[in-house]
Amino acid sequence: MHMSFDLAGIWLVVASFLAGALNAVAGGGSFLSFPAILGVGVPPIQANATNTVALWPGQFTSIAAYWEDLKHNLKLIGPLGSAALIGGCAGGLVLLHTGQSTFMKLVPWLLLVAAILFAASGPISRWLNQRGRGVEETEVHPPMLPLFLLMIVVCFYIGYFGAGAGFLIMSLLALFGIQNIHQINALKVVTTTLANGIAVVVFIVRGQVLWQHCLLMMVTAALGGYLGAKGGKRLDPRLARAFVIAIGFSMAGYFFWRNAH
Repeated sequence: MHMSFDLAGIWLVVASFLAGALNAVAGGGSFLSFPAILGVGVPPIQANATNTVALWPGQFTSIAAYWEDLKHNLKLIGPLGSAALIGGCAGGLVLLHTGQSTFMKLVPWLLLVAAILFAASGPISRWLNQRGRGVEETEVHPPMLPLFLLMIVVCFYIGYFGAGAGFLIMSLLALFGIQNIHQINALKVVTTTLANGIAVVVFIVRGQVLWQHCLLMMVTAALGGYLGAKGGKRLDPRLARAFVIAIGFSMAGYFFWRNAH
């Protein structure tokens, strides 16, 4: 399948750029990039795999920004990282064994769940900020086995589809006693990066990535992420989040309509 610069191909470039910018400002870039790659005729399984690979480098580079906060919970990185690798690998493998038509029927439901999670993440994040005020940056000792098992479940979703999963990880860590919002964000970034990273390896090894689309998306998403990070400081984050939520529900509605016709 060759890349063609018709209207759908041009939109893929624009959508990838906007996805990178949205991820840098508020998250939710996949709401644009995933439907866009479907729009150029890529089958849904390969579209999801290619989209995951294209956006992953931007996740990886964000770990460095949270290194200082990770130092407070070094003992959690091993178990959470292992859970991320197990869950992400399993989710990626199950995705590749899902039929194209079955996955296409799931797409509107996955987008709807992701949009709901993204909408809920705003109030939850404010609650976590208030809850974590004045909390010292000390190491915590949550019950490891339940946290490990539940993190595998969340990371399975990341490997399978993933949009909106950051909110699930933040909520899970908060429920297990981690109160400092910076520590929560740091552990979230590491966990999602590893879960997506192992899924990326699965997709590449199994030959499910369309590189002619992926490399172009990777470059334009990286450019969008850079410019989004620079310009995002002047943007009201509430407006950005509202925009992403509107896109998420609109895309879910569109695919419900598309599957019904």
